[in-house]
Parts: sequence; C-alpha cells; structure tokens
Amino acid sequence: MTRKNDGPRKVPAAAKNATALEQADTRVTKAVAPYQESWPVRALSAVGELGDQPPMLAISSAVLGAGLVRGDRRMLRAGARMIAAHVIATATKNFIKHRVDRTRPHVLVEEGRYKMEPGRNQAKEETSFPSGHTAGAVAVARAFARDYPEHRRAAYAAAGVIALAQIPRCAHYPSDVAAGTAVGLAAEGLVQLATGQAETGQNGHGADHERTAAQAVPEPGL
Repeated sequence: MTRKNDGPRKVPAAAKNATALEQADTRVTKAVAPYQESWPVRALSAVGELGDQPPMLAISSAVLGAGLVRGDRRMLRAGARMIAAHVIATATKNFIKHRVDRTRPHVLVEEGRYKMEPGRNQAKEETSFPSGHTAGAVAVARAFARDYPEHRRAAYAAAGVIALAQIPRCAHYPSDVAAGTAVGLAAEGLVQLATGQAETGQNGHGADHERTAAQAVPEPGL
C-alpha cells in the first residue's frame, strides 16, 4: 500500500473506554507513525512481508523438497514440521481474527478511527488482532529449530525481525505481535506433542542424548 508522505501526522488517541494495554499500543503507534514512510522502515517492511503465508509456505516446502532430493531424513522431517506448524498457526489466528474486530494502526493514523470489540468483520483493515505474519514466522522458526538447534539463534532472529517489523510499518500493534507470538509457539508445540520429536543435533541424535554421552566420557588420566 502506497501512502503519500505529508510529513508527521498527529495521531489521535484510542477511544476513552480503551484498556490500559490498548492505550499503550496507541502511544507506540503515535511514536512510530512519523517514520512510517522513511527508507529504513520501508526496508524493514519488505523483510516483514516474508512472514506472509505464501513466503512462509514456500520456505517450508523448499526445506521439505531439499530433504526429499538429498535423502536427508532430518531435513525432510524439519520441512514437514514447519509446514504443519504454519498450517496450525494460520488456522488458529484466522479463528481469532474472525471473532475480534480491531482496526489496524494505519487506520488510526490515517482516519483517526479505532475500535477493538467482539465481532466477525473479515475486512483486512478490521482484523489486526493477532498478527498472522508473526504467528507464521514464529511457528516455522521454532519448528526448524527443533531439528536444527545449532541454527536456532538465526531462525529466532529472523522470526523476531519479521514480527517487530509489523509495528513501525503500522500493520499491527505491539499486543497483536505478542498474541501472534503466542499463537505461533502454541501451534508448534502441538506439532511437537503430536510427533514426540525432541530437538536433534547435527547428526540427528537427540540433544539430551548427546549431552549425556559426552558426560559419560571419562576425563583423561582417570
């Protein structure tokens, strides 16, 4: 969405009956709104769009496909877990979105309109809660980290950037992002419970097993 950059705007406060959390969300929006069209935020927005459903599914499918081609069971398993976690996260966030009407931050900035209430409005501008980009990115990152714990920091960092990017681009409020994070973690947790898959090391063995084996090796000279 392209918006004309007319300089800093005065962002109105949320409704008087808004909760303390909503008021805090509004203050954050007021703080970041003047920078919405700056080049750093535009660049961050491009990264944030990687959390959308098509890119996340494409990345997950690529991992799955690579595992098939290479005959790599760990990579194959990781790709399958990533897809499953993303599907569950998407279904969950849609369930919530279609029961909570919340105007997005850019609606508050551009139109001075804000609401958060139970409802079934499916218009994009009215379904800010929770952040679907965040839910999908967190679910996929956590699923990947289950099988590749040695790369978990990079995976979590990527998911974190995607999640935080939603705030300065005025696509979501901080509480939307926090809720999306919870949805993503819960979705991946369900996949983990269903598969019983523990985190694995580089050789595909359980991380706890590797630590136990390492501890069992006697010290030299004993």
